[in-house]
Amino acid sequence: MREITRWIDLEGAVNARDLGGLPTRDGGRTRFGRVFRADNLQGLTRADVRLLVADLNLRHVVDLRSTAEVLLEGPGPLARVPEVRHHHLTLFLEGGRRTDVDADVPEGVDGDRVLPGVGRVADDEVRVSGFYYGYLRDRPDAVVGALRAMALDDGAALVHCAAGKDRTGVLSALALEITGVTREAIVADYVATGERLEQILKRLRQSDAYRDDLDSRPADYHVPRAAYMERFLTILDTRFGGPMAWLTHHGWTPADTTAMKSRLRD
Repeated sequence: MREITRWIDLEGAVNARDLGGLPTRDGGRTRFGRVFRADNLQGLTRADVRLLVADLNLRHVVDLRSTAEVLLEGPGPLARVPEVRHHHLTLFLEGGRRTDVDADVPEGVDGDRVLPGVGRVADDEVRVSGFYYGYLRDRPDAVVGALRAMALDDGAALVHCAAGKDRTGVLSALALEITGVTREAIVADYVATGERLEQILKRLRQSDAYRDDLDSRPADYHVPRAAYMERFLTILDTRFGGPMAWLTHHGWTPADTTAMKSRLRD
C-alpha cells in the first residue's frame, strides 16, 4: 500500500484509503498509517478486521453516520473489537420526529434522517452554501469532536460515513487543512472517491437503509466534483477567514492543531 497506492484493499469496504503521502504547503508530506478514511464498515470480514487492527494498528473509529443509520445498519464488526474505541459524532440535526412515511422503520429510528438532504428541498442558506457548510452550521460540536478523535495518538484512526464521500470528505479536508496540506491535494483526495463510485453505490444499494435515498437521484448526482470541495473551502475563506478561523471560533485550540500535525506530519 505504501509503495504504490494510498488505497487500502478490504473485502468488505471499497472506499478506504490512507491520508498519508499528500504534499504540504511547506514542501513536506503527510504520514502514512496514522489517519484513514472509508465508506460504511458493516461488511468488514475477519481478514479486514485483522488487517486494520493488527497490521495497521487501528485504535479509533470516528463514525459520522446519523443515529438512524447506526440503528438500522448496526455499529459494524469493529464494535466487537476491544482494542478499538468508537466515537459516534453525527453531522446532522436529529429531531427524532416520526411521520407517516416512517411507518415501517424500527421504533426509535427517524427514517427521515437516514440520509438527510437527499430528495428534499433545502433551505436558502444550504442551497447557496452547499450541504457541506450545513454540517458545520448545524453541528460544529460534532465537527470539532470528530477532528479531536482523529488526532488522538494511541494508534491509527479511521473516519467514515456511508459512502465515505460527503461527511467523510468534509472531515478529511478539514484535518488536511489543519495539517497544512495544499488545497490542490485536498481537492484531489476528495475527488479520488469518484474512482470507486460505481462500487460504492452498488454496495449501498444492497442495504434497505440506503437504496431508496440513492435511487431518488440520478447516478451523476453522486459524483464528487472538484468544484464542490473548492466551493466549500471558499465559503470558509470568505465568511470566516479560512477553515482555521472557523475552527478557532468553535473551540479548536493551538494544542488541538499541534496534536493533528503530530499525527499527520512527517
